[in-house]
Amino acid sequence: MNGHILVVDDEPDIRNLIKEILEDEGFTISLAEDGNSAREKRREEPPDLILLDIWMPDIDGISLLKEWYYGGLSNIPIIMISGHGTVETAVEATRLGAYDFIEKPLSISKLLITISRALEMSSLQEENTGLRKNTESVIEPLGHSDIMGALREQVKRINIHNTHVLLSGESGSGRTLFAHYIHQNSQNSSGPFVQMRVTAVSAEDQSIELFGNHGSSNLGRIEQADGGSLFIKDIAELDHSVQVRLLQTLENKSFVRNNGTEMIKANIRVIAATSHNLETAVSMGDLYEELYYYLNILPLPIPPLREHCEDIPELLEFYINLFLNQENLPYRRFTVAAQNRLRNYSWPGNIRELKNMVQRLLILGNDDIIDVNEIEPILKHRQSQTGNLSIYELPLREAREQFEKAYLEYQLQELGGNVSKVAARIGLERTHLYRKLRSLDIDPKKSVKK
Repeated sequence: MNGHILVVDDEPDIRNLIKEILEDEGFTISLAEDGNSAREKRREEPPDLILLDIWMPDIDGISLLKEWYYGGLSNIPIIMISGHGTVETAVEATRLGAYDFIEKPLSISKLLITISRALEMSSLQEENTGLRKNTESVIEPLGHSDIMGALREQVKRINIHNTHVLLSGESGSGRTLFAHYIHQNSQNSSGPFVQMRVTAVSAEDQSIELFGNHGSSNLGRIEQADGGSLFIKDIAELDHSVQVRLLQTLENKSFVRNNGTEMIKANIRVIAATSHNLETAVSMGDLYEELYYYLNILPLPIPPLREHCEDIPELLEFYINLFLNQENLPYRRFTVAAQNRLRNYSWPGNIRELKNMVQRLLILGNDDIIDVNEIEPILKHRQSQTGNLSIYELPLREAREQFEKAYLEYQLQELGGNVSKVAARIGLERTHLYRKLRSLDIDPKKSVKK
């Protein structure tokens, strides 16, 4: 799942169209038809981003933006949308902290890339805030298990040669942390660390994001990372043509901006990551085979948390202290029994799931002890429900439904919850697939790999 977006627009058709498009891209969507419902939705479940229409029946979007700005609620990126905007309105919105201003009728491509950049900006701001609060801490993967020790040693060997790196591993396992760690301990650690979050946008937009555009004041990610490291978070999501061009850039150590002719030097180290199975991604054509071999000279697979569960007590203590210092949450201690239970949990969401669980327990707890009976309901809620009967013992209809459910959930996991891609892969019309998912009670947003 890419994040939670609140869409505020008084036109039902616009709201529902945006909802359908963004849900197809893996976002969780909340809807509000006016200012009052927008206030309530934001208060009940703060989103990661807000799409805010200007003209609404009870309050205009600029006034609502101003209310949030002067009320100290400007931490969430807001993109204004309007069919009758003016330059003055756009300037006013920007002055009040809006990330961008998009005119109707909406360009889906522009909307998606603007959302992507706004979320990335927000993520970087949060990261910088966290770094400022913890300047004494060093970015280093936690854990004293043999697995984590071996990974740190492998990073040292990799950095001797300063070659490109391909990280693989499940979502939430710490690929971004390892990318930072590799950069900080590399020969080009004094250079910039630039991250590119690949989303399901057009090849043209990905190309502009990576290579820049001739005549634009905004540099592409490659130029921003000059002399440092470029972290491409999910390289298998890059369009094939962009992957080919990236390989040519790395081989030639130079590139040409979009719509340009001048050859630009590219002195970068690429750290690429993917949650896809690498062999499957190559065989399916999602990852360009030659780029895969070019980057995979020194692969670094990041293990899931269940494979180094002995590090869990250390991780629990780290995140307790993190939330204690950053968010002023109360200190609570896990009992030995609770720690043992967590060591024997499968952790489908890996370290990210553990971090979120610790935060939830610190917020909701009433005393300073966290025991098994408090964590058990959380773990049971996360674990998938499996039947006891063999599929061969079921009636044909139930066996078919069980197979179809498992098959479609697998396809959604492999393709990041993207219904359009699944429909194309399995040869089923998208509306029919949506109908099938509803009949099998499958939520695409909850089928993304953890």
